[in-house]
Amino acid sequence: MRQQPYSFGFADTLLAEVGGVSLGALHHDVDAICRSYDAIRTVADRMGVPAPRPRLAGFAYPHVSTLGARIAWVADSEPKPLPVIRTPEDIDRLAEPEDYLNSGVVPERLHTLERLLGRRPDAGRGIGHTYEGPVTTAVLLMGPAFFTLPYDDPIRAHQLLGFCVRSALNYARAIREHFGGGDEPRPVGIPDDFAGIFSPALFADFVVPYWNQMYEGQRATKRYLHSELLRSEHLAFLSGLKIDLFDPSADQYVTAELLRHSCPVPFTSRILTYHVRHRTPEELQALYRHLAGFDPVSIDFHQWTLEEEPKMLALLEVARQLDR
Repeated sequence: MRQQPYSFGFADTLLAEVGGVSLGALHHDVDAICRSYDAIRTVADRMGVPAPRPRLAGFAYPHVSTLGARIAWVADSEPKPLPVIRTPEDIDRLAEPEDYLNSGVVPERLHTLERLLGRRPDAGRGIGHTYEGPVTTAVLLMGPAFFTLPYDDPIRAHQLLGFCVRSALNYARAIREHFGGGDEPRPVGIPDDFAGIFSPALFADFVVPYWNQMYEGQRATKRYLHSELLRSEHLAFLSGLKIDLFDPSADQYVTAELLRHSCPVPFTSRILTYHVRHRTPEELQALYRHLAGFDPVSIDFHQWTLEEEPKMLALLEVARQLDR
Protein backbone atom coordinates (compact mmCIF):
# COMPACT_ATOMS: atom_id res chain seq x y z
CA MET A 1 0.00 0.00 0.00
CA ARG A 2 1.21 3.50 -0.85
CA GLN A 3 1.88 6.12 1.78
CA GLN A 4 -1.45 7.56 2.97
CA PRO A 5 -1.51 11.25 3.99
CA TYR A 6 -4.05 12.40 6.56
CA SER A 7 -5.44 15.54 8.19
CA PHE A 8 -6.52 15.84 11.82
CA GLY A 9 -7.93 18.81 13.70
CA PHE A 10 -10.00 20.01 16.64
CA ALA A 11 -13.59 21.08 16.00
CA ASP A 12 -15.06 24.26 17.44
CA THR A 13 -17.35 22.16 19.64
CA LEU A 14 -14.31 20.70 21.38
CA LEU A 15 -12.74 24.14 21.80
CA ALA A 16 -15.93 25.39 23.44
CA GLU A 17 -16.01 22.34 25.72
CA VAL A 18 -12.44 22.63 26.97
CA GLY A 19 -12.75 26.40 27.38
CA GLY A 20 -16.02 26.15 29.27
CA VAL A 21 -17.67 28.63 26.89
CA SER A 22 -20.60 28.59 24.50
CA LEU A 23 -20.08 27.83 20.83
CA GLY A 24 -21.40 31.27 19.98
CA ALA A 25 -18.80 32.95 22.20
CA LEU A 26 -16.06 31.67 19.89
CA HIS A 27 -17.42 34.04 17.24
CA HIS A 28 -17.58 37.23 19.31
CA ASP A 29 -15.80 36.97 22.68
CA VAL A 30 -12.04 37.43 22.55
CA ASP A 31 -11.63 36.32 26.18
CA ALA A 32 -13.52 33.09 25.42
CA ILE A 33 -11.46 32.47 22.28
CA CYS A 34 -8.15 32.92 24.13
CA ARG A 35 -9.30 30.76 27.04
CA SER A 36 -10.37 27.94 24.72
CA TYR A 37 -7.17 27.96 22.69
CA ASP A 38 -5.06 28.04 25.84
CA ALA A 39 -7.00 25.06 27.20
CA ILE A 40 -6.70 23.04 23.99
CA ARG A 41 -2.90 22.97 24.33
CA THR A 42 -3.16 20.29 27.01
CA VAL A 43 -5.32 18.14 24.73
CA ALA A 44 -2.93 18.68 21.82
CA ASP A 45 0.00 17.59 23.98
CA ARG A 46 -1.82 14.39 24.94
CA MET A 47 -2.60 13.71 21.29
CA GLY A 48 0.95 14.44 20.17
CA VAL A 49 -0.13 17.10 17.67
CA PRO A 50 0.67 20.82 17.40
CA ALA A 51 -1.72 23.12 19.24
CA PRO A 52 -3.85 25.12 16.79
CA ARG A 53 -3.46 28.86 16.46
CA PRO A 54 -6.29 30.98 17.87
CA ARG A 55 -8.91 32.09 15.36
CA LEU A 56 -12.51 33.19 15.12
CA ALA A 57 -14.90 30.23 15.02
CA GLY A 58 -15.61 28.79 11.60
CA PHE A 59 -18.19 30.89 9.76
CA ALA A 60 -19.51 30.34 6.24
CA TYR A 61 -21.73 33.38 5.73
CA PRO A 62 -19.81 36.69 5.64
CA HIS A 63 -20.49 37.10 1.92
CA VAL A 64 -24.26 36.47 2.02
CA SER A 65 -24.56 38.80 5.01
CA THR A 66 -23.21 41.65 2.85
CA LEU A 67 -26.05 40.97 0.40
CA GLY A 68 -28.74 41.48 3.02
CA ALA A 69 -29.13 38.04 4.60
CA ARG A 70 -29.60 38.48 8.35
CA ILE A 71 -27.59 36.11 10.54
CA ALA A 72 -29.33 34.48 13.50
CA TRP A 73 -26.76 33.88 16.25
CA VAL A 74 -27.51 31.01 18.63
CA ALA A 75 -25.44 30.56 21.79
CA ASP A 76 -24.84 26.81 21.58
CA SER A 77 -25.39 26.15 17.89
CA GLU A 78 -24.14 27.24 14.49
CA PRO A 79 -25.24 30.65 13.20
CA LYS A 80 -27.98 30.53 10.58
CA PRO A 81 -28.54 32.93 7.64
CA LEU A 82 -32.13 33.98 6.94
CA PRO A 83 -33.26 34.33 3.30
CA VAL A 84 -33.69 37.82 1.90
CA ILE A 85 -35.40 36.99 -1.43
CA ARG A 86 -39.15 36.54 -0.90
CA THR A 87 -40.37 36.44 -4.50
CA PRO A 88 -38.66 35.85 -7.86
CA GLU A 89 -39.22 39.53 -8.65
CA ASP A 90 -36.92 40.44 -5.74
CA ILE A 91 -34.05 39.07 -7.85
CA ASP A 92 -34.49 42.01 -10.22
CA ARG A 93 -33.70 44.41 -7.38
CA LEU A 94 -30.56 42.72 -6.08
CA ALA A 95 -27.53 44.99 -5.86
CA GLU A 96 -24.04 44.67 -4.48
CA PRO A 97 -23.03 46.90 -1.55
CA GLU A 98 -20.88 49.92 -2.28
CA ASP A 99 -18.35 48.78 0.33
CA TYR A 100 -18.16 45.09 1.22
CA LEU A 101 -15.95 45.74 4.23
CA ASN A 102 -18.66 47.89 5.82
CA SER A 103 -21.60 45.62 5.07
CA GLY A 104 -23.33 42.78 6.88
CA VAL A 105 -21.37 41.15 9.69
CA VAL A 106 -18.01 41.96 8.11
CA PRO A 107 -17.21 45.09 10.19
CA GLU A 108 -17.97 43.30 13.45
CA ARG A 109 -15.94 40.23 12.44
CA LEU A 110 -13.00 42.42 11.42
CA HIS A 111 -13.19 44.33 14.71
CA THR A 112 -13.24 41.11 16.73
CA LEU A 113 -10.27 39.81 14.74
CA GLU A 114 -8.37 43.05 15.34
CA ARG A 115 -8.90 42.70 19.10
CA LEU A 116 -7.87 39.03 18.98
CA LEU A 117 -4.67 39.88 17.09
CA GLY A 118 -3.96 42.51 19.73
CA ARG A 119 -4.02 39.76 22.35
CA ARG A 120 -2.58 36.96 20.25
CA PRO A 121 -0.49 38.15 17.28
CA ASP A 122 -0.15 34.52 16.16
CA ALA A 123 -3.92 34.24 15.53
CA GLY A 124 -5.24 33.26 12.12
CA ARG A 125 -5.98 36.26 9.95
CA GLY A 126 -9.45 35.51 8.64
CA ILE A 127 -13.13 36.10 9.38
CA GLY A 128 -14.57 32.91 7.88
CA HIS A 129 -14.97 31.11 4.58
CA THR A 130 -14.67 33.66 1.81
CA TYR A 131 -17.84 32.51 0.06
CA GLU A 132 -20.18 29.63 -0.63
CA GLY A 133 -20.55 28.31 -4.16
CA PRO A 134 -23.12 29.83 -6.55
CA VAL A 135 -25.95 27.34 -5.93
CA THR A 136 -25.51 27.35 -2.16
CA THR A 137 -25.36 31.16 -2.14
CA ALA A 138 -28.60 31.30 -4.16
CA VAL A 139 -30.28 28.92 -1.69
CA LEU A 140 -29.06 30.93 1.30
CA LEU A 141 -30.47 34.11 -0.26
CA MET A 142 -33.79 32.63 -1.46
CA GLY A 143 -34.37 29.54 0.64
CA PRO A 144 -35.66 26.20 -0.72
CA ALA A 145 -37.76 28.01 -3.33
CA PHE A 146 -34.60 28.33 -5.42
CA PHE A 147 -34.67 24.60 -6.16
CA THR A 148 -37.81 25.00 -8.30
CA LEU A 149 -36.79 28.31 -9.87
CA PRO A 150 -34.92 26.69 -12.80
CA TYR A 151 -38.23 25.03 -13.75
CA ASP A 152 -40.56 27.94 -12.98
CA ASP A 153 -38.43 30.89 -14.09
CA PRO A 154 -35.13 29.78 -15.66
CA ILE A 155 -34.22 33.31 -16.76
CA ARG A 156 -34.31 34.59 -13.20
CA ALA A 157 -32.52 31.46 -11.96
CA HIS A 158 -29.63 32.28 -14.28
CA GLN A 159 -29.86 35.94 -13.26
CA LEU A 160 -29.52 35.04 -9.58
CA LEU A 161 -26.64 32.63 -10.15
CA GLY A 162 -24.79 35.23 -12.20
CA PHE A 163 -25.27 37.75 -9.39
CA CYS A 164 -24.00 35.23 -6.84
CA VAL A 165 -20.81 34.70 -8.86
CA ARG A 166 -20.12 38.40 -9.50
CA SER A 167 -20.70 39.38 -5.91
CA ALA A 168 -18.58 36.50 -4.58
CA LEU A 169 -15.68 37.48 -6.82
CA ASN A 170 -15.93 41.13 -5.79
CA TYR A 171 -16.25 40.26 -2.10
CA ALA A 172 -13.26 37.91 -2.32
CA ARG A 173 -11.20 40.65 -3.97
CA ALA A 174 -12.12 43.14 -1.22
CA ILE A 175 -11.19 40.69 1.53
CA ARG A 176 -7.88 39.75 -0.12
CA GLU A 177 -6.94 43.41 -0.49
CA HIS A 178 -7.85 44.09 3.14
CA PHE A 179 -5.47 41.38 4.30
CA GLY A 180 -2.70 42.53 1.98
CA GLY A 181 -3.19 39.99 -0.79
CA GLY A 182 -2.99 40.71 -4.50
CA ASP A 183 -4.95 39.53 -7.49
CA GLU A 184 -2.31 37.10 -8.72
CA PRO A 185 -3.26 33.61 -9.97
CA ARG A 186 -3.57 31.09 -7.13
CA PRO A 187 -5.27 27.82 -6.10
CA VAL A 188 -9.03 28.29 -5.68
CA GLY A 189 -11.57 26.22 -3.77
CA ILE A 190 -15.35 26.28 -4.15
CA PRO A 191 -17.68 24.84 -1.46
CA ASP A 192 -21.10 24.20 -3.03
CA ASP A 193 -22.97 21.56 -1.07
CA PHE A 194 -26.41 22.13 -2.60
CA ALA A 195 -25.32 21.83 -6.24
CA GLY A 196 -25.90 18.06 -6.36
CA ILE A 197 -29.64 18.48 -5.79
CA PHE A 198 -29.97 19.33 -9.47
CA SER A 199 -30.25 16.47 -11.95
CA PRO A 200 -27.34 16.02 -14.38
CA ALA A 201 -29.31 17.78 -17.14
CA LEU A 202 -29.92 20.84 -14.97
CA PHE A 203 -26.44 20.55 -13.49
CA ALA A 204 -24.93 21.11 -16.95
CA ASP A 205 -26.83 24.40 -17.35
CA PHE A 206 -27.18 25.73 -13.82
CA VAL A 207 -23.98 24.60 -12.11
CA VAL A 208 -21.09 23.93 -14.48
CA PRO A 209 -20.95 27.38 -16.18
CA TYR A 210 -21.03 29.19 -12.85
CA TRP A 211 -18.33 27.05 -11.25
CA ASN A 212 -16.18 27.78 -14.30
CA GLN A 213 -16.82 31.51 -13.89
CA MET A 214 -15.76 31.30 -10.24
CA TYR A 215 -12.50 29.54 -11.10
CA GLU A 216 -11.73 31.65 -14.16
CA GLY A 217 -12.63 34.88 -12.35
CA GLN A 218 -9.87 34.16 -9.83
CA ARG A 219 -7.40 32.78 -12.38
CA ALA A 220 -7.21 29.47 -10.54
CA THR A 221 -3.92 27.62 -10.84
CA LYS A 222 -5.51 24.64 -9.08
CA ARG A 223 -9.22 23.88 -8.85
CA TYR A 224 -10.48 22.41 -5.59
CA LEU A 225 -14.13 21.46 -5.07
CA HIS A 226 -16.10 20.61 -1.93
CA SER A 227 -19.64 19.35 -2.58
CA GLU A 228 -21.62 16.97 -0.40
CA LEU A 229 -24.63 15.97 -2.51
CA LEU A 230 -23.19 14.84 -5.82
CA ARG A 231 -24.30 11.46 -7.16
CA SER A 232 -22.32 9.13 -9.36
CA GLU A 233 -23.97 10.69 -12.44
CA HIS A 234 -22.44 14.06 -11.60
CA LEU A 235 -18.86 12.81 -11.33
CA ALA A 236 -18.25 12.84 -15.09
CA PHE A 237 -18.56 16.64 -15.05
CA LEU A 238 -15.48 16.98 -12.83
CA SER A 239 -12.98 16.21 -15.58
CA GLY A 240 -14.50 18.79 -17.93
CA LEU A 241 -14.34 21.31 -15.10
CA LYS A 242 -10.63 20.48 -14.70
CA ILE A 243 -11.05 19.81 -10.99
CA ASP A 244 -7.71 18.98 -9.38
CA LEU A 245 -9.13 17.64 -6.11
CA PHE A 246 -12.69 16.69 -5.11
CA ASP A 247 -13.71 16.67 -1.45
CA PRO A 248 -17.06 14.84 -1.04
CA SER A 249 -16.92 15.43 2.72
CA ALA A 250 -20.07 13.87 4.22
CA ASP A 251 -21.63 12.99 0.86
CA GLN A 252 -24.08 10.16 1.52
CA TYR A 253 -24.34 9.17 -2.13
CA VAL A 254 -20.72 8.55 -3.13
CA THR A 255 -18.66 6.03 -1.19
CA ALA A 256 -14.90 5.62 -1.35
CA GLU A 257 -15.47 2.46 -3.40
CA LEU A 258 -17.59 4.33 -5.93
CA LEU A 259 -15.12 7.21 -6.14
CA ARG A 260 -12.21 4.84 -6.74
CA HIS A 261 -13.98 3.35 -9.75
CA SER A 262 -16.01 6.28 -11.10
CA CYS A 263 -14.40 9.58 -10.07
CA PRO A 264 -12.21 10.94 -12.90
CA VAL A 265 -10.17 13.20 -10.57
CA PRO A 266 -8.28 12.75 -7.28
CA PHE A 267 -10.49 12.77 -4.18
CA THR A 268 -10.34 12.83 -0.40
CA SER A 269 -12.04 10.62 2.19
CA ARG A 270 -13.29 11.42 5.67
CA ILE A 271 -14.03 9.72 8.97
CA LEU A 272 -17.41 11.21 9.89
CA THR A 273 -18.89 12.05 13.27
CA TYR A 274 -21.41 9.20 13.14
CA HIS A 275 -18.57 6.78 12.38
CA VAL A 276 -16.81 7.92 15.54
CA ARG A 277 -19.98 7.88 17.62
CA HIS A 278 -21.03 4.32 16.77
CA ARG A 279 -17.73 2.44 16.39
CA THR A 280 -15.09 1.17 18.77
CA PRO A 281 -11.48 2.31 18.46
CA GLU A 282 -10.61 -0.99 16.77
CA GLU A 283 -13.51 -0.66 14.32
CA LEU A 284 -12.42 2.86 13.48
CA GLN A 285 -8.90 1.66 12.74
CA ALA A 286 -10.33 -1.01 10.45
CA LEU A 287 -12.47 1.62 8.69
CA TYR A 288 -9.44 3.85 8.22
CA ARG A 289 -7.46 1.01 6.62
CA HIS A 290 -10.47 0.20 4.43
CA LEU A 291 -10.68 3.80 3.17
CA ALA A 292 -6.93 3.91 2.57
CA GLY A 293 -7.33 0.96 0.22
CA PHE A 294 -9.14 3.19 -2.28
CA ASP A 295 -6.22 5.63 -2.64
CA PRO A 296 -7.71 8.93 -1.49
CA VAL A 297 -5.36 11.92 -1.59
CA SER A 298 -5.92 12.27 2.16
CA ILE A 299 -8.13 10.93 4.93
CA ASP A 300 -9.51 13.66 7.18
CA PHE A 301 -10.94 13.41 10.69
CA HIS A 302 -11.71 15.78 13.56
CA GLN A 303 -12.23 15.52 17.29
CA TRP A 304 -15.57 16.99 18.35
CA THR A 305 -15.67 16.18 22.11
CA LEU A 306 -13.30 15.24 24.92
CA GLU A 307 -15.09 11.91 25.21
CA GLU A 308 -13.81 10.95 21.76
CA GLU A 309 -10.14 11.17 22.76
CA PRO A 310 -9.47 7.38 22.97
CA LYS A 311 -10.97 6.92 19.53
CA MET A 312 -8.95 9.82 18.10
CA LEU A 313 -5.77 8.34 19.56
CA ALA A 314 -6.60 5.05 17.84
CA LEU A 315 -7.16 6.82 14.53
CA LEU A 316 -3.96 8.81 14.86
CA GLU A 317 -2.05 5.61 15.55
CA VAL A 318 -3.11 3.97 12.30
CA ALA A 319 -2.90 7.25 10.37
CA ARG A 320 0.72 7.72 11.41
CA GLN A 321 1.55 4.11 10.58
CA LEU A 322 0.19 4.47 7.01
CA ASP A 323 1.73 7.90 6.45
CA ARG A 324 5.31 6.69 6.91
